[in-house]
Amino acid sequence: MNIHPTAIVDPSAELHESVSVGPYTVIEGDTVIGEGTVIGSGVRIYAHTRIGQHNRLDHGVALGCEPQDLSFDRDCVSGLIVGDHNHFRENMNISRGSKEGHNTVIGHHNYFMSLTHVAHDCIFGDHNTMTQSAIIAGHSHVGNRAFISGLVAVHQNVSIGDYAMVAGLAKIVKDVPPFSTVDGNPATVIGTNVVGLRRGGFDQAQRSAIKRAYKTLYHSGMNLSQALETLEAEPMSEEVASIVRFFRESRRGVTDHR
Repeated sequence: MNIHPTAIVDPSAELHESVSVGPYTVIEGDTVIGEGTVIGSGVRIYAHTRIGQHNRLDHGVALGCEPQDLSFDRDCVSGLIVGDHNHFRENMNISRGSKEGHNTVIGHHNYFMSLTHVAHDCIFGDHNTMTQSAIIAGHSHVGNRAFISGLVAVHQNVSIGDYAMVAGLAKIVKDVPPFSTVDGNPATVIGTNVVGLRRGGFDQAQRSAIKRAYKTLYHSGMNLSQALETLEAEPMSEEVASIVRFFRESRRGVTDHR
């Protein structure tokens, strides 16, 4: 195991023999760190954190820190669970869960750029990107392959759908539907995430079906209930079904169209 002599690793921490730990890093007890993970300098990994395989933590990363919640009880046992192949860039941080037995959960292959913040009890899927200084408040959900641009601020309890694109400096106070692009303060839907869909391998028929679904939802003149019922009355592709499900399950209401 390659642990720099200036690093402080609690004896109860479980590190795979292939883990690398840089100088002046602190790893608390009751932590588990999986195979092939590379931990840079000045990193802090707090208690009750579980990190999977082949993750990379650059300088100044803080994982599993206490929630920034005035009601948080420091005696409660909550945690952070991180999957595999994630990259955490310089000075970003993720808080652990805010209640006894609750966890913040990060999936696989996510990329968090410098100074990003993920608050307590958030759940991330896979292949998401958060760029410079974006912040996500507590209890929010991010699906898969979403792109959250720089200096974005996401309100608590918000859901961001699969393949959504959030433009820079956007203020997100409602749920962001899948396959969409949102922008503004507060944000509105400005179209589908055309670039993201093409990069994701969606063919013309799939992209057209998504576009028609949003035309029904936002431009048909029907109210939301009528528009959803119209979509449900016809055969739906997997992508359109996921859009309908997202609208049906929205907790905060879905972002309006510009």
